[in-house]
Amino acid sequence: MGVKAARDTTVPTDLENPQWDQTATLQYVGATIAQTAAMTGLLWLMDVVLSRVNTAALPPWALTAIVCAFFAFVTLRSRFFSLLDNTRSNGRYQSIQRPGWAPPPLAFPIVWMSIAVLRVVSAYLIWSACGQSFLCLPLVLFVGHLSLGDTWNTIFTVEGRLGAAVPVVIIGPMLSVIVVTIAYFQTLPLAGWIILLSAVWLAIATALCISLWQLNGQEPLYPVRSKAS
Repeated sequence: MGVKAARDTTVPTDLENPQWDQTATLQYVGATIAQTAAMTGLLWLMDVVLSRVNTAALPPWALTAIVCAFFAFVTLRSRFFSLLDNTRSNGRYQSIQRPGWAPPPLAFPIVWMSIAVLRVVSAYLIWSACGQSFLCLPLVLFVGHLSLGDTWNTIFTVEGRLGAAVPVVIIGPMLSVIVVTIAYFQTLPLAGWIILLSAVWLAIATALCISLWQLNGQEPLYPVRSKAS
């Protein structure tokens, strides 16, 4: 397997005497919980708002458009609800060594936009199957999945903690998408099949995350204090 070499711009850490960054760990956990709570509150708010609107007076397509637009916003802009820095593009992926099978950087926005469409469609189907309710268990699990993904993005893309990113991507986005997929299947099998496609991509992304860690020093699998700390 070939390896693509690239310039490493990872924030320097003290790997000779690694010390667990407990503050960062607590920030990750707290921010994920807070984001999930905020987005769950948004689901509740949507139920309240729509309960006060005479949806029967709307054109047949209007309610569908409103709900899909809401889920598109939640899917594409979930990071707005995060307390962490969730800058999406800082060149981290291009600045480290990558396995020969790694997708080119251009592939990521295309894949993620496709997944966003799948998320919106499946969320709409679940909303409909749950009696047109936003505040239902499958959708709460869904926003929790998005929150975990944003936290992982901070750890990997923004802070460059390749070691800490490995367990987080496994127990975060990967495990949570499995839970969401199961919940969707139990509610409406069609929605489960649709969201399952995103689980396939996240499995590939998880394997890539592990490979990047192996190729770039294998730092500890927990947040390490920087040299400046």
